[in-house]
Amino acid sequence: MKRQAAIALAVLLSTACSASPRTTKPEPKPPGRGDLPHRIDTMAEATPDEPTTQPTTQPTTEPATTPESAATEAGASAMARPSDPNIDRRVAAARKRLESTQAGKLVWAAIEAHGGLKRWYANGPIRFRFTFDPVAEGRATRDTYETVDTWSARARHQLPGDDRVEFGWDGARAWVVPSDADLDFNVRFWSLTPYYFVAIPFVFADPGVQLEKTGSATLDATNYDLVKATFESGVGDAPDDHYILYVDLETHRVAAIRYVVSYPGFFENGGHSPEHLMIFDGTQTVDGIVLPTSYRTFAWKDGKRGKLITNTKLTDVAFRPKTPSGYFDPPKSAKILKGY
Repeated sequence: MKRQAAIALAVLLSTACSASPRTTKPEPKPPGRGDLPHRIDTMAEATPDEPTTQPTTQPTTEPATTPESAATEAGASAMARPSDPNIDRRVAAARKRLESTQAGKLVWAAIEAHGGLKRWYANGPIRFRFTFDPVAEGRATRDTYETVDTWSARARHQLPGDDRVEFGWDGARAWVVPSDADLDFNVRFWSLTPYYFVAIPFVFADPGVQLEKTGSATLDATNYDLVKATFESGVGDAPDDHYILYVDLETHRVAAIRYVVSYPGFFENGGHSPEHLMIFDGTQTVDGIVLPTSYRTFAWKDGKRGKLITNTKLTDVAFRPKTPSGYFDPPKSAKILKGY
């Protein structure tokens, strides 16, 4: 899936982060990092709780243009959720690929512990509110509702309380409406950045991901297996990124990650951000998928955790299987953005 999501946040934090196949159509090539804009930088002190029941909190400022309203308007239009046979084929291929290595087996176990890859796809697009709050004084909070097609990594955002402004990624292009919207961040970068972290560990089942077991570590008195994820050359905008997953020895869930980002939009001459530590706090179970409730991001230097950089909340999570595929297309009035 698209990886352009994590980079923007990583930079901010280091200084403070295709239509779905229908039954009658052939399955498209699974999305790789090249299909995804980059990610973010948030971390949390991991004290994983047992999964809770599905959240009952309802958004108080839900934008007017929602997947539900789009589905009503679309009527019988093709849905973004793929067919069951296509899901089964992709999941079988991912399992075969992952279970061929020791590191891959750890990632597959983590995916199963978080609800399973088949359920992840079968639930359809995911919608959530992601509130990214830098600790440093003067850094603005970034808060959006985001709906993402988990099958092909397309995204559409709205701002709480202002449904005039939307932006997103259609699998090939970043866009924004209205064309003169005054946004203080890189739209291409941010379109999938929150999703990439929300979707861990599922995104590491994607083609093009290279996995290596790098030992073990103790974090907050809990022992973890470490799995390093890198990317094949030419995969995505920033193949020099890496992620290190902390996989709990008992629950098999991912409790934290370390990572660097090398997005060329921020590192034109090569290089990457300093390494950061993101810890996942709490759990919430939504339609069988286990997700964090919040994240904390810290600096990481010389093998030690540094200062807290951001606090991030993940709320209003719901899967929207009836979202039409066309919901992720740029509106006719959208401005198409070029470059990084």
